[in-house]
Amino acid sequence: MTVASPQLDQTFMAEAIRLSLTHLGLTSTNPSVGCVIVKDGVVVGRGVTAEGGRPHAETQALAEAGEAARGATAYVTLEPCSHYGKTPPCAEALIAYGVARVVVSVTDPDQRVSGRGIKMLREAGIEVETGVLEIEGRRALAGYLMRQTRNRPYVTLKLAVSADGMIGRVGEGQVRITGDLARKQVQMLRAESDAILVGIGTAIADDPELTCRLPGLEDRTPLRIVIDEDLQLPLASKLVKTARQYPVIAVAGHQPPFDENTDSAFLGRRAALDAAGVEVLQSNVDEPGELLEALGTRGISSLLVEGGAKTARRFLAADLVDRILLFQGPVTIGAGGIESPVAKSNIPPSFMHIGESQFGDDRCDEYERGL
Repeated sequence: MTVASPQLDQTFMAEAIRLSLTHLGLTSTNPSVGCVIVKDGVVVGRGVTAEGGRPHAETQALAEAGEAARGATAYVTLEPCSHYGKTPPCAEALIAYGVARVVVSVTDPDQRVSGRGIKMLREAGIEVETGVLEIEGRRALAGYLMRQTRNRPYVTLKLAVSADGMIGRVGEGQVRITGDLARKQVQMLRAESDAILVGIGTAIADDPELTCRLPGLEDRTPLRIVIDEDLQLPLASKLVKTARQYPVIAVAGHQPPFDENTDSAFLGRRAALDAAGVEVLQSNVDEPGELLEALGTRGISSLLVEGGAKTARRFLAADLVDRILLFQGPVTIGAGGIESPVAKSNIPPSFMHIGESQFGDDRCDEYERGL
């Protein structure tokens, strides 16, 4: 039997969590899980869920450890799977390699697993410890856990706010509020998200591309979504022009019974977007929960809401924001400014301030609801 050390368990689980974060947004419908195998205080195997979701973290870590896995401790951020899918269960692999102890951060809510993996390991004589760095583990798995328990993506609202509480200026399109370091951090947020969403006002005023522009990470551009009730997205916009390279969804409102004076124009715009490679999804734009449910059924686990004020307010009013990232720059907007839908002084009471970061002259405050 291996000797447990709470301090070492936390140290190696922290490493497994860090490892899991490297593939956020890349593992399709599967969660990005980290696994570290340790023997005599030395890491002998590491694994993270592969791009596309397979192979799983445990099997990769075990393959790297080889014979050294016998008698070792495996640290896994999510309960090892116990069911046969496209690959054999990870719990079975841990047993076959002779692992003596398994330390788990988060129990899997998936009904096909949910305690069964832990039971399988214990019945094989393996010591199992659960709940190690569970808060940190749940944060790393937030998207997966949200989709499993509520059938919708985990929603992050990102706002860049000026020193005088504005997010832009009326009629001027995008106004630069934060510096290069903060903007690069936003690019990383995009790379780690399954989807990114803006309203049609932002899409028209700013003509954004919403891609990940960090060198080497361009292929991690998320699914791009525009709330576009009447399908006003210009065919000459950057979003439409790049739709065949990076998918775009235009979310249109539910249409009334056909009227040749109104609906014929709508149907024409829809046909033009279809021809350009933009998918049109009809949903009640005033009820974002309907859209989130549709995205959840597609396996979308994380959604980054970037703008603008009207869209942010819709999600806040519907109580469908799970995390707020408030970037604050030293710029002053002044007259004609668009007031931020939320500020440090009026964060909804259900949110807790969990940290702050500095990016040059800019600061980012992070708030989240209980996971």
